[in-house]
Amino acid sequence: MRITNWKHFPWFVFVCLATIAACLLYVGNFHPHRMPAGIRLPQSLIQTPTEHHTVGGTPLGLAFGAISLGIFVFAALLSLRKKIPLWRVGTVQRWLRAHIWLTLLTIPLIILHSGFRLGGPMTTLLIAIYALVMVSGIYGLVLQHLMPRLMKERLPAETVFEQIPHIRAQLCVAAEKMRDSFKPAPPKKPDAGAPAPSPVKAMTSGSAVMASTKGELSTPVARAKSATGSTVTAEPVAAAAATTTTAPIAKAVEVSPEPAIPSAANAAAPPVSAKPAETIGTATARVQSDPPGPPVPRASVPAGDELAPDPPTVPVSVPVAAAPGNLATTSPVLPTLASRPAESADTRPSAPAAAKPAAPVVAKPTAAKPAAAPVKPAPLPDPASEAVLVEFIDRQILPYLQTRRGEKYRLGNARFSGDTFRFVKLSVAETYRSRVEEIQAWCDERRMLDLQTRLQHWLHGWLFIHVPFSFLLLMLTIWHAYVTLFYY
Repeated sequence: MRITNWKHFPWFVFVCLATIAACLLYVGNFHPHRMPAGIRLPQSLIQTPTEHHTVGGTPLGLAFGAISLGIFVFAALLSLRKKIPLWRVGTVQRWLRAHIWLTLLTIPLIILHSGFRLGGPMTTLLIAIYALVMVSGIYGLVLQHLMPRLMKERLPAETVFEQIPHIRAQLCVAAEKMRDSFKPAPPKKPDAGAPAPSPVKAMTSGSAVMASTKGELSTPVARAKSATGSTVTAEPVAAAAATTTTAPIAKAVEVSPEPAIPSAANAAAPPVSAKPAETIGTATARVQSDPPGPPVPRASVPAGDELAPDPPTVPVSVPVAAAPGNLATTSPVLPTLASRPAESADTRPSAPAAAKPAAPVVAKPTAAKPAAAPVKPAPLPDPASEAVLVEFIDRQILPYLQTRRGEKYRLGNARFSGDTFRFVKLSVAETYRSRVEEIQAWCDERRMLDLQTRLQHWLHGWLFIHVPFSFLLLMLTIWHAYVTLFYY
C-alpha cells in the first residue's frame, strides 16, 4: 500500500498530534523545568510522586505501555481480518492503513514508556524484538512503493505468480517435442502376439464385383453385396441372372397366338387408333396423357378466356423440297403447326400484333480473378542442421528450462544468451533459423519468469521475518505486563 495517497493524510495528522501530546505529558510530569515557556499542564494531568524509580512503573508509564499493548493486539488481528473477507468491521484497506500508522505511533510510546533506558534482560530482549519487527515492517512498506514501478519497467508482461511453475513445465514439454521431431522415428516392431488373418477374410478381401450387378439385378440385397463382393455366391447369382433374362422371352413366344382372320363386320368398322398407355403416376399425369378435346366455339368462351396468340417463331433453316401448300414438308422446324387440329374460321383468333424486337443482351464484364500464388515446395530436411539443434537442446536448453533457479546457468544472462543464439543461427541452414528463434523466445520467457520470481520473493520475503516475530513480541509483551502488574 502506498502511503502517498490522500486517504493517509488524516492518519498522518493524528499520529503527529498524538506524539506531541505524549511528549508534553512526559516532560510535564518528569521534567517540568524543561517545559516550553507559556505552556503548563493542568493539575489533573500531573501524577503524584511514587516510589517507583523507573518511568514504566508510574501511572503515566503504565498508560503508555497499555496503549502500546492494545495496538499490538489490533495489529495482530489484521491477519484474521484478511482471512474473513465477509467480516463487516471495516474494509481490509482501512485496517491496513490503521495497522501502518498505529504501529508507527508505538515508536514514541515505547520510548517514553522505557524512559530512554533498556532496563533488565527481559526488557532488553523486548526492545530488540520490537526493533526487528519495526525495521522489517518499514522495509516492507518501502518495497511496496518501489517494486511495482520496478516490475513495470523490467517485466514487459507479468504473469500470475501461482501459474509460473505450470508455464515452466510447458516450456520444457515444447523443447522436448521439438527435439523429438528432429530425431528419426524408430521402426515399428511386429507384434508377436497379434492373431493371424483368417482364411475367410483373405478369400473375400480381393474378390471381383458380383455377377448380380453385371446382370442388372437391382435388388437391395444385390446392391448391398456388390459393395464387398463374394466369390462364394458369384456363380449362383450369375445363373439366376441368366434365368431371369431368358424367362420373359420364352413366355412371350408361348403366349403370342396366331394372327386372327378379321371378320366382315370388323373389316367394315373404321380403324381405331391405339390409345397410348396411361402414365402411371399422379392424377395430373394421367389427365395430361389424354389427347385434348375439340376446341370450344367463340360464342361460348367468356370474356378474358380467349386463347393466347401463338408466339412468333423464326425458322433457322427452311429447306424448300416440296410443294408450298404442304406445311408439314415446307416447315420441318414448326412441328406444332402441323400437329395442331384444324380450326374453323370463326373460332380462330385474330392475328397477333407485331412482336417487339428483343433488346440485345449486353454481357457484363466479369472481373478477372487474381492468379493463385505458386505453392512453394517444402524445404528438404538437413540432417546436419537437425543434429546441431538436437545437441544444442539436449546440452543447454533442456537443463536450463528444467532447473529450479535459472540464474545459475549462463543462458540466464541476456548478453550471453544473445551471443549463443547468434552462433547457433550461423551453424544451421536458413530453413532452421525460425526454429532457433522459437527456442530463443522460450529462453527469454524463462528469464522473465525467473526475474518475476526474484522480485516477488523480495516483495513478500520480509513477511517471513515480520509476521512470526510480531506474534513473538505480542506474547512476550503480555508476559511482561503480567509480571510488572503482579510482582513489582
